[in-house]
Amino acid sequence: MNIHMVGVLCITIACVATAQANDFVAVPGGEFRSVVPVEVGNNQVNVASFELQATPVTNADFLRFVMYQPEWQRGRVKALFADAEYLSTWAGPIALGETTKTDQPVTHVSWFAANAYCASQDARLPTWYEWEYVAAASEVLHDARDSAAWRQEILDWYATTGTSVEPVGRNDPNAYGIQDLHGLVWEWVDDFSSLLVIGDSREQGGADLLKFCGAGAINLEAKENYATLMRIAMLSSLEARFSTSNLGFRCARDVSR
Repeated sequence: MNIHMVGVLCITIACVATAQANDFVAVPGGEFRSVVPVEVGNNQVNVASFELQATPVTNADFLRFVMYQPEWQRGRVKALFADAEYLSTWAGPIALGETTKTDQPVTHVSWFAANAYCASQDARLPTWYEWEYVAAASEVLHDARDSAAWRQEILDWYATTGTSVEPVGRNDPNAYGIQDLHGLVWEWVDDFSSLLVIGDSREQGGADLLKFCGAGAINLEAKENYATLMRIAMLSSLEARFSTSNLGFRCARDVSR
């Protein structure tokens, strides 16, 4: 083994050894008003209690994963499960390099890879309703969507997202104890591909996509829904194998009954 390979290996081991645990936080269930209706005309959603990771999965977390499951390493993952941009910011299949930090959220990762990572943690990707439910909270309110100031903070971030990726855990936790749902990266959800499908069509297995002006399956009457619609439109434009520079993920778990 040459000196360069030894150096890369040492860096890799250090990254794995210093990876911080991303704790799962218990989220009590409840009812809330979603922008994506359960059925046409019904926007009231019941979310069961679940657990959600406090912060997005980091590069260090994902590096440990691909070392133990090499089929998800860059250059080895099947094209069906990841596009050409998969983990493209890393220096190599098991090396982050100097510009990719261990505590940054992992990006350039496909839905398939995110799903596989969560499965390796005995977890899963959150559903849209779970993510939306928790993301509606401010630091003090479980549902802050009626606050003009809070809505403006979210819109301000959406206007600049993608310019840089900061380390996880620097934003204050919201009322549920969850961090970085806004202000860091977009996040995969389990059912991302069905977000623009009308409720009746979901039940029938149809594929009628919403027209952004009309149809009415997403409630656009209240202006506070605009930021959420932007996220839905972004996620719905993706395929499961796609990866982008500002899209990461976190995992969820069911609560045992």
